[in-house]
Amino acid sequence: MRGTIMIALAFGMTAPALAADAPADDVASLRAFADAFDAAQIAQDRAALERMVADDLVFIDGSGKRYGKAFFIDGWTGPDDDYDPVTLTDRVILPLGKDAGLASAETVLSGRSAGKPFRARIRFTDIFRRNGDSWQATYIHVTRMAPEDK
Repeated sequence: MRGTIMIALAFGMTAPALAADAPADDVASLRAFADAFDAAQIAQDRAALERMVADDLVFIDGSGKRYGKAFFIDGWTGPDDDYDPVTLTDRVILPLGKDAGLASAETVLSGRSAGKPFRARIRFTDIFRRNGDSWQATYIHVTRMAPEDK
C-alpha cells in the first residue's frame, strides 16, 4: 500500500512536468489524434478504428471487465447502433513522454441501440502510444457516472 501511494505521488508530481516539457507539436499531434479517434468512434468508422487501435489494446468497460481490440471495435460499429454527437467536458490531454500520452474527458453518450434510445454519462481515459509516425490507442478505461442533474 505504501509503495502504491509513493508511485501515485511520484506520478502526480511528474505528469505536469512532462506536459510542460512536451513540445507544442507533440501536444498538438496528440490532441489531433484524440479528436480523430473520438470522431471515428461516433461515426462508427471500422476501418479507421482498425488502424487507430493497437492489436494489444486493453479495454476496461464501465462494469470493470477487461476486453481487447475486437470487442472494443465491435461495440462501436454494431449495425443496429447509432450515436448522437458528443460534447467533451473537463478534457485533459497529457503527454507522458515522447511516445506516449493520454486523453481523458467526461461526456454523455447517447443514441439508439437496436432501435431503443440510450443515454449514459461516462468519464474515459485513453492512453496512446506512438507507432512510427502515428498514434494508436493502447489502453482505454471507462467509468460510468451518475446521470447529470436536470
